[in-house]
Amino acid sequence: MRRHSLPLLATLIPLSLALSACGGSSAADSGTAGTAGSGAKVTLSIGDQKGGNESLLKAAGELENLDYTIKWSTFTSGPPLLEAVNAKAVDIGGVGNTPPVFAAAAKSKITVVAATHGSSAGEAILVPKGSALQSGADLRGKKIAVAQGSSAHFQLIASLEQAGLKPTDVTINFLQPADALAAFNSGSVDAWAVWDPYTSQVLRTGARVLTSGEGLVNGLGFQVAAPAALEDAAKSKAIDDYLKRLQRAQEWVFKHPEEWAKVWAKETGLPYEVALDAVKRSNGTRVPVAVDDAAVVSEQKIADTFTELKLIPGKVVFKDFVDTRFNGNLPPSTTAPRSYGKDS
Repeated sequence: MRRHSLPLLATLIPLSLALSACGGSSAADSGTAGTAGSGAKVTLSIGDQKGGNESLLKAAGELENLDYTIKWSTFTSGPPLLEAVNAKAVDIGGVGNTPPVFAAAAKSKITVVAATHGSSAGEAILVPKGSALQSGADLRGKKIAVAQGSSAHFQLIASLEQAGLKPTDVTINFLQPADALAAFNSGSVDAWAVWDPYTSQVLRTGARVLTSGEGLVNGLGFQVAAPAALEDAAKSKAIDDYLKRLQRAQEWVFKHPEEWAKVWAKETGLPYEVALDAVKRSNGTRVPVAVDDAAVVSEQKIADTFTELKLIPGKVVFKDFVDTRFNGNLPPSTTAPRSYGKDS
């Protein structure tokens, strides 16, 4: 079996390859907030993924009456987004539970400032229609696609461990979602470890879940900021407002799943049915939570796992990359995800 390890300093895709597109601005309708002594309006640079927080905030009416300007940049996944945070090209952005660990191991300048807890049902290892694979143990010797350093990467490692396998027992192909989907559809790989909405999209084609992250991974997602942005009083104030808007928008999604699915489908090009599946399975289950001790302990387990496998260099102390100033009165990170019922 082939051993596949991560290059120590190549865990994050270079910034030049990360920016897949740049969106427009969400400008203030009233009021201004300037950087210290400049009198100029603050611009908050936010990293996003297609159909992500920009679309969500717009749909929920939370991009109105800003007293700062937002500059959006779109990324294919969490790792390249955090490379941009490290390079100060982005002030803050949302990622899954694993990218901050890889960024911390690469000694990136990042700070985790907010969290959500959602269902892990959308974190899954998928197999194509007609596959003979029936359990995680059947993956021995098989080719599996996954985005390097993504939340799905840890889900894959944890699923293999649960099945009594090691990463060396399989061939891991590190592919970004678009390439992984092509490989999955062509039969170049036997399975694909991925997240929603890709999970919901592929399941609609007749593929099925071999294993999911439910009860296996922590279901956390994070907003990660550049330390320099947090040190800027005006930007820190804007970040605080942005996080509160995100919290309200997440509440709106849970109350309006069909409406959000329509917007999400239009933004991403997904069929409405796929978007609604993903909203109910994953996207709409998220609860804003505190970045508390329990979250740190859970993330430390992820870091220690990758260190033991020699997939990241050295020891990562996750709490050193956390800032709790924005926790406010948020519930603990162990708060149960929202649920649309067993049939969702």
